[in-house]
Amino acid sequence: MYGVVTFYAQFYLTPRGKNVVRICRGTACHVKGSGSILEKLLEKYGVKPGEMSADGNITIEEVACLGACGMAPVMVVNKDTFGELTTAKSLEIVESHSVK
Repeated sequence: MYGVVTFYAQFYLTPRGKNVVRICRGTACHVKGSGSILEKLLEKYGVKPGEMSADGNITIEEVACLGACGMAPVMVVNKDTFGELTTAKSLEIVESHSVK
């Protein structure tokens, strides 16, 4: 069972928040500042990558690539993609999703 659960990306060993935020860390996003966006979100919600916030609302994940390099830096919140991010814009987007 453990082998199957850890092999497929659709299965998780820890609880996930109501809203899942994926921050791209691919080359284009990295060069355009996704690292500082990721750090600020992790700091704001008091979590490490892959952890759920204390209120159960947000899980922040670091991913290798989201396939939208032309819009770098990019993040996906649930199923919505957002590009050309700044730290302030990313915080605003996540906050707007977390109140739903």
